[in-house]
Amino acid sequence: MFNSQNFIDNAVKEIREQVDGIAVVGVSGGVDSTTAAVLVNKAIGDRLRCVLVDTGYMRKNEIENNAQMLRKLGLNVIVVDAKARFWEKLKGVVEPEKKRKIIGEQFIRVFEEIARKENAKYFIQGTIAPDWIESGGGLRDRIKSHHNVAGLPEKIEFKIIEPLRDLYKDEVRLVGKALGLPEEVYERQPFPGPGLAVRILGEADPEKVRIVREACAIVEEEIDNAVKKGEMSKPWQYFAVLLPCKAVGVHGDVRAYGHVVVVRAVESMDGMSAAYSKVPHSVLERISVRITNTLKDDVSRVVFDITNKPPGTIEYE
Repeated sequence: MFNSQNFIDNAVKEIREQVDGIAVVGVSGGVDSTTAAVLVNKAIGDRLRCVLVDTGYMRKNEIENNAQMLRKLGLNVIVVDAKARFWEKLKGVVEPEKKRKIIGEQFIRVFEEIARKENAKYFIQGTIAPDWIESGGGLRDRIKSHHNVAGLPEKIEFKIIEPLRDLYKDEVRLVGKALGLPEEVYERQPFPGPGLAVRILGEADPEKVRIVREACAIVEEEIDNAVKKGEMSKPWQYFAVLLPCKAVGVHGDVRAYGHVVVVRAVESMDGMSAAYSKVPHSVLERISVRITNTLKDDVSRVVFDITNKPPGTIEYE
């Protein structure tokens, strides 16, 4: 049986033995990277630099909120505005694997720049078991290249340390709780490292990001409100996806031609398998009405995904 305190004690000892200088950790505000950062901070204290990268593909208000949250946890946070470089590198890119590899390389290049400034020799990642399992290798088929595993460039300037590498999501949550993270952090729903770029099928340009960011915010808010009212249980993960097509709609008596948004909500333990959430129709209707009203010039249709994993994956790319 997994013992979170034993894991923490052993990990802290190993990190102190491995890291003899300054280390940089990539943080997003998600449970994996936050748990890794707090764990390493426990081991090496003020020798840790936490880097939060604004890729332009984060959720609504996420950079500001996460920077504040991480600083409240006592972490030394450096925020890097890299929106322009990520958007430029992804211009015209539509193939999911290529997207993930470009994003993985750009993350590393940003972290290398900070590492040079801070004279850091080590880079900490919040990689967990499903990341490297799904990225393939050996006898394992590649489901998708996680940006922090198969998406990494061949040449990297620092040594990578992954203290959570052998843990699954439910175990990471237990470690986060044992480290004293607030419940809203250790129970936070997963968010992909590439962010909204993999919730846009096709080219992830700033205009499509604007649409899917607002749609994701609406899905999260409406489901959170329904959970608080006791209308449904909280899904493991829930979000919106923008499809690479348009559909005819109508506003009043005027023809509309807008994007199609997919609502996705799943139940899972560790992300390795999942079942679609049985979201009440009343909640789905509120989501649909709000998305099409808020984004009436952009979205003409909202659909709900009832695919389990397998055969589908949780995210679309």
